[in-house]
Amino acid sequence: LVGRGRPMQESPHLNQENLKMKSAAILASLIASAAAFAPAKQAAKTTAIGAFEGELGDQPPLGYFDPLGLVADGNQDNFDRLRYVE
Repeated sequence: LVGRGRPMQESPHLNQENLKMKSAAILASLIASAAAFAPAKQAAKTTAIGAFEGELGDQPPLGYFDPLGLVADGNQDNFDRLRYVE
């Protein structure tokens, strides 16, 4: 029907569907961009063992690092013995 000089008319139903899809796409983009620039949650900067803070090996950002849990009970004698045999 374009050849007769009249522009082709879209049905109102298609226009509403296009508007809904465009609105949904814009909303999804806004949510995604807001989430991308949101501040990250900060982890607590405490260690499980406060008894050995300030000892040799207590370095930022880990603090006192005891991955095997050898002195997890906080026993100072055990800590001193392990440092001696180290």
